[in-house]
Amino acid sequence: MKNNRYILLSLAFIALAVNYVKAQLPSYNTRIKLLYQQINNKLRDSTEGLYYETSDKAKNENKHSYLWPLCAYIQAANEMEVIDPSKDYMQPVEKAIDQYYTDKLPFAGYQASVTKEKPDSRFYDDNQWVAIAYLDAYNRNHKKRYLEKSEMICRYMLGGLDTVAGGGFYWNEGDKSSKNTCSNGPGILVLLQLYNITHNKAYLNTALDVYKWVNKTLQAPDSIYYDNIRLRDLKIGKAKITYNLGTMLQSNVLLYHITKDHKYLGVAEGIAKAGRKYFFKKGRLPGGYWFNAVMLRGYQELYKVDGNKDWVNFYQEDADAIWNTERDANNMLGTKPERSLIDQAAMIEIYARLQELK
Repeated sequence: MKNNRYILLSLAFIALAVNYVKAQLPSYNTRIKLLYQQINNKLRDSTEGLYYETSDKAKNENKHSYLWPLCAYIQAANEMEVIDPSKDYMQPVEKAIDQYYTDKLPFAGYQASVTKEKPDSRFYDDNQWVAIAYLDAYNRNHKKRYLEKSEMICRYMLGGLDTVAGGGFYWNEGDKSSKNTCSNGPGILVLLQLYNITHNKAYLNTALDVYKWVNKTLQAPDSIYYDNIRLRDLKIGKAKITYNLGTMLQSNVLLYHITKDHKYLGVAEGIAKAGRKYFFKKGRLPGGYWFNAVMLRGYQELYKVDGNKDWVNFYQEDADAIWNTERDANNMLGTKPERSLIDQAAMIEIYARLQELK
C-alpha cells in the first residue's frame, strides 16, 4: 500500500513539474520576436541588404550567406505575416534574394551565392523553395510579383526535367550525376500550386508525372523516402531525411484537394504515420531544424484536413525541448557555438506554424 501511495505521489509530482515548466515557457509569439530580433542584430548586413551565414564571420565561407538559408528565411517571413498580416517581413528578405539572380542561359534563376560577389552553381531545389514561399505569399496577398517570380522559377526548373532514369528533376544544374527527392518533392509542390492559381492543366500533368516517378524510384518499403538516385549506375542513396518525407506528404494532401480522390488522403495518412514512427524518438526529432520545418508543412496540411492532433503534438514537444535545451544567452538557437541563419529561420517557421495551429 505504501509503495502504491509513493508511486502515485511521484507521478503527481512529475505531472506538476511538467506543467510548471510548460507554464514558464514564453509563448510562440514571444519566441518568434526574440529570434527575429537577433537575426536583425547579429545576422543582417543592413548596409548591403544581405545576411550572414552564421554569427561567427570568421567561420563563414563567403562574405554573405548562401541562398539556402534565405530559402528558409523567406518562408519564415511568410509565416510571420500569416500570424501578423499588418507587418511586411518578406520584403527585406526578398530584396536580398534578388541579389542572387542571374539571367544565365538557358533560363534565368537564382545562384547559390550573391551574384556580384562571385559566379556560383545554381540548384533547382534552392529555386523551388523560394517559389514555394512566394506562392504561399501570393495566395495570401495576391501581389503579382510573387506569381511572376514563381513562374520564372518554374521555367528554370523545368529545364532540369528529363527522362534519364525514367524521369525526375536533377538537383544541381551543372552536375547531372543525381536526381534527388529534395528537388522533386518541392518541384511537385511548385507545379501543383501554379495549377491551383492558373488552372493550366500542363502544370498538373507534369506534377503527376514527377509524383509517380518519385514514388516508383525513391520511396522505401516503409513509406519513407530515400535521398537520391545516382545516375551512372542507378544506385539509390538510402539516407532518409525529414524534409523529403515532408514535401511528398504535402504533395499528397494537395493532390487530394485538387482531385477530390481519397486515395491521396489515404497515402498521406500512411506517410504521416510512418514518418512520426521513424523520425520521432525519445521525445525528439533528428537534428536539422530546417529539414524538420519542411516536414511540418506536410503535417500541418494533413492536420487541416483530418484534425488529428497526433500530427501536431510531437512537434510541440520537440520545439519546446529546443527552446529549453539549445538556446544561448542571446536567445539564439542551435547546437554549435556559432548560431546560423538557417536555424533561426527554421525555428521561426516552426513556432509560427504551431502558433497558427493553436
